[in-house]
Amino acid sequence: MKLISYIQEKREIINLYLKNNLPSEKTEPVEIHQSIRYSVLNGGKRLRPILTMMTAELLGFSHEKVLPAAAGIELIHTFSLIHDDLPCMDNDDYRRGKLTNHKVYGEALATLAGDALLIMGINFICNNSKVKGISKESVLDALQYVLSKIGTEKMLGGQVDDINLQKKQANQEKIKKIYSNKTSALICASLNTASLLLNAKKDQFNALEKYGENIGMAFQITDDLLDIQQDNREENKSTYIKLFGIQESKKEALDYCERAKDNILLFGDKSALFIELADYIINRTY
Repeated sequence: MKLISYIQEKREIINLYLKNNLPSEKTEPVEIHQSIRYSVLNGGKRLRPILTMMTAELLGFSHEKVLPAAAGIELIHTFSLIHDDLPCMDNDDYRRGKLTNHKVYGEALATLAGDALLIMGINFICNNSKVKGISKESVLDALQYVLSKIGTEKMLGGQVDDINLQKKQANQEKIKKIYSNKTSALICASLNTASLLLNAKKDQFNALEKYGENIGMAFQITDDLLDIQQDNREENKSTYIKLFGIQESKKEALDYCERAKDNILLFGDKSALFIELADYIINRTY
């Protein structure tokens, strides 16, 4: 199956799961549940949960084995987006072409919605223990791994460094560390949540970890390039493009893409979709 049709199929699966398993807009207190559904169901590439499902299939299992955890990863991702958009963080007015959560529901409710999504995301991962063939021990391993990727030494720490970078002299090392922590960490979590739930071998886990790190870097640099092309520039924020220019950044994104392809070759012919995805990430237009 070609990558685009595969992504569309898996996106529809995760969208339906989220729509059916999030609290309804009529559940009290209705305001927060409306706020949550507004951001979660507001489009999105669903790259992270798709990676979780892709990994399950790479390891010889159905995507259904990891669907609750995949949804949990997406909720955690949405939590991070809502908080990143807040006036005290990046102060963004739009997300995916629509008003950001705090612009619609106010800062207080947006903050609480983000908090709730983090909790729900963890709970969804825990619910993967109800899937036949998935042990509670593997769910605990996956949960501990995800928490290590979103804590103060990775994703949240990356946000701290991003805030502080605006006050300091930026350089390549600092930018790469921020991208690794803010973007690659959750992508790695998306991949290896599945490998832990399904008891993958250590060399498989390590290959997926390296793949995730590299496509995360390629993804973030490409995001910066797209922002420049769409004239969506953040004048007060240091980015890879701002420091090194468009041509050097394109070269770096391609280098990370090629490294990711090398990382996944451990899986032989089964890695074809992952190799195609690496190319898709740096050639996308949104």
